[in-house]
Amino acid sequence: MFKNVLSRLLTETFFVERNVRHTPLLRGVAAVCAPVRSFTDVKDEAQPPFDAALLEVLVCPLSKKPLRYEPKTNELINEELGIAYPIIDGIPNMIPQEARLIRKDASDTPAQ
Repeated sequence: MFKNVLSRLLTETFFVERNVRHTPLLRGVAAVCAPVRSFTDVKDEAQPPFDAALLEVLVCPLSKKPLRYEPKTNELINEELGIAYPIIDGIPNMIPQEARLIRKDASDTPAQ
């Protein structure tokens, strides 16, 4: 059965390709092309939401401590080290080299 389906598929494919040039109706259909979306077409699309259930599983790769989600900046924050991991298209980027250092509050620094 598979052999029959495969041979029929191949012969019909070659038959259509040979006769496309001679049929004006099929030539018009073959000329239709779908628009291709490029990266420049993307403008202010909403980011996919971050799944907060991942916070139960994800930890900082450096300190192995739990992370806090900051929806305003769309980042995972490690309070202990003061770094923020970006979330890109709903996927946390947990590469330490790409994490952003966050500034500590003035209340955290000791007064002199």
